[in-house]
Amino acid sequence: MFKKSLVLFFFCVMSMLLYAQEKQKAGAPTEPVRLIRGPYLQVASSTGILIRWRTDVSARSKVWYGTQAGKLDQNIADNRLLTEHQVQLKGLLPSTKYYYAVGGLKDTLQGNQDNYFVTLPEPGKTGHYRIAALGDCGDNSINQRNVKEQVIKYVGKNELTAWILLGDNAYSDGTDSEFQSKFFNIYKDDLLKKYPLFPAPGNHDYHDTDLSAKHAQETHETAYFQNFSMPVNGESGGTPSHTQAFYSFDIGNIHFLSLDSYGKEDQTYRLYDTLGPQVNWIKKDLAENKNKGWVIAFWHHPPYTMGSHNSDQEEELVKIRENFIRIIEREGVDLVLNGHSHDYERSRMMKGHYGPANTFNPEIHNLSNSSGRNDGSKDSAPYLKNTVNNQGTVYVVSGSAGKLGGKQTTYPHNAMYFSDAEHGGASILEIEDNRLDLKWVCADGEIRDQFTILKKSFEKHAPQ
Repeated sequence: MFKKSLVLFFFCVMSMLLYAQEKQKAGAPTEPVRLIRGPYLQVASSTGILIRWRTDVSARSKVWYGTQAGKLDQNIADNRLLTEHQVQLKGLLPSTKYYYAVGGLKDTLQGNQDNYFVTLPEPGKTGHYRIAALGDCGDNSINQRNVKEQVIKYVGKNELTAWILLGDNAYSDGTDSEFQSKFFNIYKDDLLKKYPLFPAPGNHDYHDTDLSAKHAQETHETAYFQNFSMPVNGESGGTPSHTQAFYSFDIGNIHFLSLDSYGKEDQTYRLYDTLGPQVNWIKKDLAENKNKGWVIAFWHHPPYTMGSHNSDQEEELVKIRENFIRIIEREGVDLVLNGHSHDYERSRMMKGHYGPANTFNPEIHNLSNSSGRNDGSKDSAPYLKNTVNNQGTVYVVSGSAGKLGGKQTTYPHNAMYFSDAEHGGASILEIEDNRLDLKWVCADGEIRDQFTILKKSFEKHAPQ
C-alpha cells in the first residue's frame, strides 16, 4: 500500500512539472519582477552616471535613455541575474537632461517624464549650482517628510544639481531594512530618481546589528557601504581614494570632499589621526585641487557644537577640532558641513580655534565681524575671501533633516553666530561663479539663517 502511494505521489509531481513546462512553452504569464528600491543616481560626472535599483527576485538589467521623454533611443543591458542592479551610462553630454527607464531585457519597471537626471557641468565651469545638504535624516519622522517637502518647494521649477548626506542616514542601527523604510522609501518618488547623491557615513551607519561595532569600523562591511556607490577612482573628479569611506568630486568650479569621521583605516586610524591614510589622502587631494573656485568638506562629527552633542566632551569631536581642522584651514577650505547634533549651528568666518568653547575669542578667531547674512539687516555684509591667501572657514552643523532637538547646558557654542535646536531643516547651497550662498530651509518653509561668501582678488584681507 505504501509503495502504491509513493508511486502515485511521484506521478502527481511529475505531471505538475510537465504541465508547468508546457504552460511556459505556450507563453503563459510568469510572476512579474517587482521594483522594491530605487532607481537612484550615483557616481555622477559630466559624462556619466550610475543608475541603481533593487528587485524582489533575480532579473537581468537594462536602462533605456535619451534626451527626449518620449524617445529613449539608447540603451545598455547587463545579462547577469541580479537583485542589486547597477548600470553605468558613459559618453554623455555635460549639463544635459536625460530621461531614462529601468527594467529587464523586455519589461520596464519604471520610466516616465519624472525619471530624468541632468549630467554635471564640466569640471571648472562656472554656473548656477544648487546642492542640498541633509544631515541625520533617516528616522521616518514627520519632520523628515516636512523638511523634504520644503526642500522640493524651495527648489521649485529649478533643479538640484546634486544632494549630499551628512551621516546617520538610517536610524537607529543603519541596517538594510532601516535604509529601506527610513531612507529609500521616503525619497524614492522625488529626490532619489532625479538628482545625483553623494553620501557620507555617520556613527549610526556603522551600528549594523549583525556586526560588532569594532568589526564594522574596521571592515566597513555595513549596509551603508553596500547600498551606496562612490566615485572612488576619480570618476567624478578629484584624487582617487580607492575606498568608499572617503572620496572627492567636482561640480563645476566646486570641489567637494566627503569624509569618514567614525570608521577606521588599516584597522587603526581615524579622521583625527593626522598620519593615517585618510588624512594623507586629504592632504594630497587638497594640494592637487588648489585651482578650484570653491572647496567644501563634509563629514558627520562637528568640531563645534552644543546641541544634542557636546564638542568639549566627546572624543571624536574634541580630537577632530584639536588635530584635524587646522589642516583643512591651512589649505583654505571655504565651508565645512557636519551633522551629528540634531540642530542647526553656524559660525562666522573664522580660523585658528582648536580649544574648548570657553577659549573662543571672537577678536582673535573671527576673521569678519559681519553676520554674513547679506539681507540688509545690521552687520549683514557678505564674508569676503582673499583669493591670494584664501583663509577663513565657515562651519555649519545641519543635523536636523530628520532627527530633531537637544541642547547642552552650555548651549549655544561660543563660536556659533546662529543656533536653533527647535526647528528641523536642511541646508541649500547656491553657488554662482565667485559667490556662495547657504540658506537653512526649515520644515515649515521659513529660511531662518543664511549667509554669503564672496571671493575677490585683493592683496590684503579686509574684514567686513
